[in-house]
Parts: sequence; structure tokens; C-alpha cells
Amino acid sequence: MEVTALAGRLPEAAADTIVVNLFQGVKQTDGATGAVDAALGGAISRLIATADFGGKLNETAVLYPPPGGGTGGGDVTATRVVLVGLGKREAFTLDRARQAAGTAARRARDLGARTVATVLHGAGAGGLPPRQAAQAVAEGSRLAVHRFEELKTAAGREEADEPPRHLQRVTVVELDEAKLPEIEAGLARGRIMAESTVFARDLVTKPGNILTPRALATAAQEMAGGVGLRCQILEPAQIAELKMGALMGVAQGSDEPARFIIVEHSPPGTGDQPPVVLCGKAITFDSGGISIKPSEGMWAMKDDMAGGAAVLGALRALAQLGVPQRTIGLVPATENMPSGRAIRPGDVLRAMDGQTIEIISTDAEGRLVLADAIAYGHRYSPAGMVDVATLTGGVVTALGHGAAGIMGNNPDVIARLQRAAETTDERVWELPLWEDAYKKAIRSDIADMKNSGGRAASAIAGGMLLKQFAKQVPWAHVDIAGMSWAESDAPYTPKGATGYGVRLLAEFAAGYA
Repeated sequence: MEVTALAGRLPEAAADTIVVNLFQGVKQTDGATGAVDAALGGAISRLIATADFGGKLNETAVLYPPPGGGTGGGDVTATRVVLVGLGKREAFTLDRARQAAGTAARRARDLGARTVATVLHGAGAGGLPPRQAAQAVAEGSRLAVHRFEELKTAAGREEADEPPRHLQRVTVVELDEAKLPEIEAGLARGRIMAESTVFARDLVTKPGNILTPRALATAAQEMAGGVGLRCQILEPAQIAELKMGALMGVAQGSDEPARFIIVEHSPPGTGDQPPVVLCGKAITFDSGGISIKPSEGMWAMKDDMAGGAAVLGALRALAQLGVPQRTIGLVPATENMPSGRAIRPGDVLRAMDGQTIEIISTDAEGRLVLADAIAYGHRYSPAGMVDVATLTGGVVTALGHGAAGIMGNNPDVIARLQRAAETTDERVWELPLWEDAYKKAIRSDIADMKNSGGRAASAIAGGMLLKQFAKQVPWAHVDIAGMSWAESDAPYTPKGATGYGVRLLAEFAAGYA
């Protein structure tokens, strides 16, 4: 989908659909909404007067200009006008602008629109700078209309009553031409962030028989080649040479060979810069191994590589944005399967840095592959390191589907993640990682640590194990188990894979620049 900007009057824009907005409780229209209202002969004002539209957040109404054009302010050339609510003015935020854009874009798409001309949500009475508002419009619009259609035939879409409707272009129309450079810059950034998130969503959506570790590595290589990133893929012999015993232990139960994906964003002049290192768990299918999961819902375990997808998407965004911060992405990719070769509860694995891990549950495998990724990351002497993973059901018990849990050994890294989350509205919440309270949960009688401490504080126990491998590197862990998949539609997040973490990690890394 194309996102553009042009100077002009919104009622006269060349599009089949016009989008305008209103704050809750507004009784009189003004600005671009007022201009469209006048061109419609006061139709929006009459809608307000009848209380059929109150401006509640993400409320919509559709109006149709009369044949021959409107009166009072010029003709409306569009087929329809979509009115979207912004909610209460005092509660307005950047994310509400993103939501309004997504709600309007999806409504227009579902009505069969192909081209939309829109007001810049929040840039007037909402108080947002034009660049930020434009980025929100681009992100909300593009993310809202995304659908994974790669595996559906035309007959399948017809059977599901899903007509092939595609929104081709969204244009922000601005009366003040002097604002266009800022608007265009915001739209460009928003488009890159959104398309990188869509890239991650599509990876997460693909089933495990299609997105194997080798297929994920190929996708990473193709993406990297397309945007100018360096990409190296380590195969099993190279993984063994590095003595990544934790990754190899998880991988040995599968017929699919593991891959260790290294993607580097190193713009000119940043070669000597301490990098940001992003590690993403990529279990392309998680059966639980010998500690096998219940069959109900196991199909969803194709999303256990969402952390790796988020890292790849973030690197894609950083490259296209040209962020002057060296950033390394490390993605250990494997399946977790039961077989005669699979690791067993009671086994002990030796990680790359020599530390030993007793296996209590083979279903606590994500922390194992990340242990080797974090150990590998030390070679870069990073300025900051973050790992991201669908790690535990415990974080869902604690936070539901409203936020990711974060924990770490460095307040600055935690604060940077929190600031990035405020921008992207990919919410995070810090959990404690006190060694005197929680390290005993992973204490082993026969090894340096064990990989599971039971149900109590299970999300923290996972983070505690990873902390042993981060050592003195400034590090944080992001558990996205409750955020990687949506069970229902939201304004700019359709049901399914969310792509959570792409924008968060890109903003986090860019903050170091």
C-alpha cells in the first residue's frame, strides 16, 4: 500500500474515499472536517445534532455525497466520506491517532475503497507535531489492512466470503504546503516501520512445515540482501564447532537441522561503534519435546519464533531508515520435537560459555537456545543487549495480553525499552530479578543451574537463567508470550500474528544513535 502527501483542500482530493475525524463531545465542525461538512451541505453537523455520532474512540460513520456534488464549500469528488471518532480530547495520544487511522483504513477497505484521502489525525486540536501524526497515519493504515493471503486460493477466499479488497493508496491532504516536508518524512518512517512489522507477522503466521529453521534462514538472507544488511548463516557443523551445546541439545530431537542466523546493520562510520545486540528466540515449532504439550492449542506453537521474527523485522527497519547505530541480530532457529534422539528431563547440557544446565522440562527450551545466543553476543562487547522471546506462560498469567514482561541487569537498558514502548505503544512492564529472592528457583544439585523452577514466578525464573549468561553486559529480557498473537481484531492489529516487538526494538536501537 502506498502512502503519500499532497497540498490542497480535502473535499476536492482525487480519491474514492475521504476520511475525517471528530473528538468526542464536539458540537461544531472546523478545520478539514468542517470543510468537508460544508461541502456536504452540513451532513456531518446534522449527524452530530441527532446524536447518531458522538466521536467516541474508533466509532465510525459513513456518509455519501449527493449526486452532482455538495453545497456551501465546493464539491466532494469522493464516493464516500468515513468519519472516525478520536475519543475525548484530553485523553488523546499518539497511539489514538494510530488507532483512528487504522480504524478508518479498514472501514474504507471493507467498503471496497481503493484510494483514500485523509486528514492528519491529531495534528490540529490533538497537538501532535505533523511528523509524528503522519507516522501514526502510515503505521495505523498499513498495519490495519494487512492480511496473510499467501496460502489461500481464490476458491478458498470465496468460500470464506472474503472478497479480494485491497486498499492501494492513502494520501494525507494538507492545506498548509509548508508542512509537507515534515509530513512526508513521517509517512516514510511510518511506512518502513509498518512494512517491517508486516514482514514479521507473515513469518509468524506461516506454519511449521513451511517455515522450518532452514526456510527462516533463507527468508533472513533474502530480506538482508534486499535492504543492505550483512547476513551469515551458521549450519550444524559450525554451531558444534562453537560448542553451542544448549542449542544443539534442543535441536537434536528434530529431523530439521538448526540454523544460527546473524544479521548486521553496520552503516558507514559505525564500524568501531559498540553495537546494540538483539537476540530473538526462533523455535519454528514447539511440541514441548519429551515434556510434550497438550494437543489442544498446539497448532499455535508455530508462533514460538515470534522473537526471532521481531529481531529480523527490527533490523530491516533500521537498515531502511538508515539509523546510524551499529546493530547485530542473533537468531537461534530450531524445532523442539520428541524423538529417540531428543534430550530428556534429567539430562545436562553445556552451553557455549561452559556453564551447565540440568534439564527439568524439555518444554523450557527457549531459554536454552537464547543462552547460547547471549553467550555468542559477548564477542561484540555490546553497548546494550536485549533478548526477546515467547518464553513463558507465566508472563501471560501475570500480565495477560496487555504487556510484555521485561527484566534485566541494567536500569538504563530497561529505561530505554520503556521509552521506546511509550512511542510505539507496545507496552512493557518490569518484573523484579532479585537474585536473593529468585535465583534459588534455578539452583541445581548436579549442574550450574536447572532450566525450570516450577510454576511459582516462572517468568522470572526464565529471566534469571538468562541473566547468568548476560553476566556484566548491559542486558534486558523481553517475554512476549502474551503479545505475539491476537485472538481478535484491534484497530490496527488484525486477529493473528501481531508483529509485536519490531517497532519496539527498532526504536530501542535507534535511541542509542
